[in-house]
Amino acid sequence: MFVVYWLDGDPGAQSQARHRKFDPTALGDALRFAEELRKRQAEGDAIGFVTLCSENPQSVGKPGVADPPAGYDWKKRRR
Repeated sequence: MFVVYWLDGDPGAQSQARHRKFDPTALGDALRFAEELRKRQAEGDAIGFVTLCSENPQSVGKPGVADPPAGYDWKKRRR
């Protein structure tokens, strides 16, 4: 899944945190949406902190740094 986050509102006032979710197969749509927000920001709209985050639901391990699961046997092969 992909999520675009941004702040909406005047810099001197209270900004509203916003987000929009995208399906795991819609990376292109998420990138286009983030770029649209950045263009609006460059044109002077009160938008800031545009970022795109992703989470892979088919990940084989837990997010972050962790020990590999039992039975995981990866070896680096050098030639």
